[in-house]
Amino acid sequence: MRLKYAFINQLSADYSVRRLCLTLKVHASGYYAWLAEPKSARAKDDQRLLGLIKHSWLESGGVYGYRKIHDDLRELGEACGKHRVARLMRLEGLRSQTGYQRRPGRYGGKPPVASPNHLERRFNVTEPNRVWVTDITYIRTYEGWLYLAVVLDLFSRQVIGWSMKPQMTSDLAIDALLMAVWRRKPKQEVMIHSDQGSQFSSGDWQSFLKANNLLGSMSRRGNCHDNAVAESFFQLLKRERIRRKIYSTRQDARADVFDYIEMFYNPKRRHGFNNQLSPVEFEKRHLLRLESVYGVRGDSQSNQTDNAIASHNARYGCSVRCRHSVEACPAG
Repeated sequence: MRLKYAFINQLSADYSVRRLCLTLKVHASGYYAWLAEPKSARAKDDQRLLGLIKHSWLESGGVYGYRKIHDDLRELGEACGKHRVARLMRLEGLRSQTGYQRRPGRYGGKPPVASPNHLERRFNVTEPNRVWVTDITYIRTYEGWLYLAVVLDLFSRQVIGWSMKPQMTSDLAIDALLMAVWRRKPKQEVMIHSDQGSQFSSGDWQSFLKANNLLGSMSRRGNCHDNAVAESFFQLLKRERIRRKIYSTRQDARADVFDYIEMFYNPKRRHGFNNQLSPVEFEKRHLLRLESVYGVRGDSQSNQTDNAIASHNARYGCSVRCRHSVEACPAG
């Protein structure tokens, strides 16, 4: 009976209580008596926990089930069981996305372009501007969703390009990549790895890659581990910044994400992959090391790295570009 009362209470904003009571064959007086009962400590804690559950579910884009949401709650320090989370989600009508059916050719036009997986989880890169990775995530605000696209250099895990928009379009992904190209100005072909989302398989995205000497690489469908570095950055961002706040507007979220990326993560946050150096400091020391060994000078990272390689090839008589970094080549 209490489940019926809870169901009526949930729908009372859209339908009349009397009609709901007639449909469920309960007395309206019984419902109002239940509503007037003081809530137990357990019920109050359920309401508090339900707020956290809704936050996690919305943050996932409505795809998380009770197991993943339970993991999120445990990460926040909540001591609750999976079955309790499942019960609260069921009462609230929160369901996970369990799959969907695609209809080939439904929208007409050309099929999406899928690039081969050139990266193949080789995440350890010995030089800047050789391999970049990109991905998109959601940020919840009271105005609606804000979508964030980032581009990271695998060498240092530095965020070299980003874009935020209220819609998840191909322009969102292209703007982030445009910032990366503008900042780094690579002189050689760069691999850019992504998932097989529609933003990365669009004609505009493929045209941008060709125009800027970028080699497309895509994860296997449904395999998030193929793009683990980008996923790891989003986990850091959400754990260290986004989940600690509730944004009133998209502009508030945009300003906070900018602060995290440009004022903390890139220049200051120590990264285990970089021997506990920040991404900016790790790249700075790499260039200083090249300069001290080969006397490299230049206006950009790409020029400095290419000059170091040219010096290396001339010194050791390599007829083609050495496949090793200048520090790791056996000739040196």
